This record gives sequence, C-alpha cells and structure tokens, in this order.
Amino acid sequence: MDSAMQAVRVAAFRDGLAALGYVEGKNIAIEYRWAEGKFDRLPQLAAELVAAKVSVIVTAAPPAVRPAKQATTTIPIVMTIHDPVGQGIVKSLARPEGNITGIAFQDAELSSKRLSYMRDAVPGLARVAILWNAKGGGPETVEAVESAAKTLGLQTRTFEVHDASEFAATIKEAKAWGAQGLIQLASPFFTLNRKGLIAELAANQMPTSCELREYVVDGCLMTYSGDLNAMFRQMASFVVRILKGASPGDLPIEQPREFQFVINKKTADSLGLKIPKSLEVQMTEPFL
Repeated sequence: MDSAMQAVRVAAFRDGLAALGYVEGKNIAIEYRWAEGKFDRLPQLAAELVAAKVSVIVTAAPPAVRPAKQATTTIPIVMTIHDPVGQGIVKSLARPEGNITGIAFQDAELSSKRLSYMRDAVPGLARVAILWNAKGGGPETVEAVESAAKTLGLQTRTFEVHDASEFAATIKEAKAWGAQGLIQLASPFFTLNRKGLIAELAANQMPTSCELREYVVDGCLMTYSGDLNAMFRQMASFVVRILKGASPGDLPIEQPREFQFVINKKTADSLGLKIPKSLEVQMTEPFL
C-alpha cells in the first residue's frame, strides 16, 4: 500500500471512529507505524507497538497480520485480511478465540466473480492466466479460482511472480501460452507495484481484472472487490467495542458490507472491447 492509499484508509478508519464518538487527539490517541513496502520491517514495528502498550493493534494483509499475531497473544488485534481461517490466523469466523478479530473477505470468491465478469466482457474468452504472489495468500485461493474457471468452461494457467522485475517476462509468457485475459489475485506486493504491473499489461494488450478499485483508476480494465474504505470504517466498530470491554475472541469476524464493480472505459476502448449493457447496469459507479 503506497502513501496515498494509506492516507485514504486512515481517513476512513478515523471517520468510523468519529461516527462512534471517538476523535483522535480528543478522547483517543493513535500510534502509527508504516513499513513503507519493506515487509521485513513488520516484525520490528509490531514489537514497537507491543512495547508501547497500546490498547488495540489495527492492521491489514497477511504480511502485517502475521507479525502482529506473533508479537502478542494478549493485546487485541483488529485486522482485515482474506480467508483468515484458511491462512491459519483464526480458528473460525464465528468464534475466532484468542486476541484477533476483524473483517474477512474471501479473495477466492471475489476472483471467481471477476472471472465471470471477464468472460462477459471479453468475446470468445477461453484461456485465462492467474497472476499470483505468495505474500498475498496460500495456494488454496489459486485452487479455488482454478475450480471456478472449470465451472465457467475456462482454461487457466497460474503464473507466480516474486519480484516486480518479473512482470514483463511473465505477462509475455502468459500471452505466448494463449491467455486472452488475466486475473490478478490479492497481494500487498501487487498493490505496492501496481503501476509497473499495469504498464506491462497495457504494453501487452492484456485484459485484466485486478484486486482493487485503485488498480482500475490507474488503468487496469476492471475489478470486483470489497470496498476497503468501508472495511476500514467497519474495523473502527471493533476497536470501539474492544475499548468498551468486549473480548476480541468473542467478536465474530464479519464480511465486507459494501462491494465495488468498476470498469475503466479508456482501457476497454484501447483493448477494442465494447462493454455489454448487461455488465454496465451492474457497475457500482459510472465508467472510470
């Protein structure tokens, strides 16, 4: 997550707190720690927050949630992450137990929906590349998307990348395989490097459904995703309940309440795609 995205998410979280009567600088103090894309710093930052004896740790995405969990078993943690049960973060959504709760979105389900929308947007779509990075989640998400593709009659091949320098070669390899579209699975690695990724997708004329609205603003063709700003406002309600005495392990993990389906019209035009009315009417906001 870059600084601009961080600022938007923090503002949404503050708005959620304010709506519940907690205003930073008046009746609540917030300690901030940013890894600035350097994931290896996260264990140290988590340890700093534990040493500061904060009342609650708020965090998002696997690379940050895992160090927080390792740093403390007593300070409540409010997170947003995909598939926390599958990733071994909590035991169950209904009763997470321990010191962790928050918001869970299922990237496998969202990505499967993206596949369906892409099939409707790209005429004759038969082969789809799946772009994956292990910092985002486990192979179970890949397997779920592959299964959804079979149901839709689509062939898939998974391409894993470890570094942004691999984008160009990976997308060229996907195109050589015959990919007519690409699904990018959730990962903070991709979000941090999204502009480079989108540039390579454009250079290779690859229709792509990306993880978040911000990708579409930057030029990705489309997304179907949970509204992360709404999720951060939702996280504030967990913090307030915990501050008022609730145990995080007794607070069921919630699903996102709001979703976004957006399409970049300029990108669609550059790819020679005419978005059908059946998709246009399902969009949650006008063409970007």
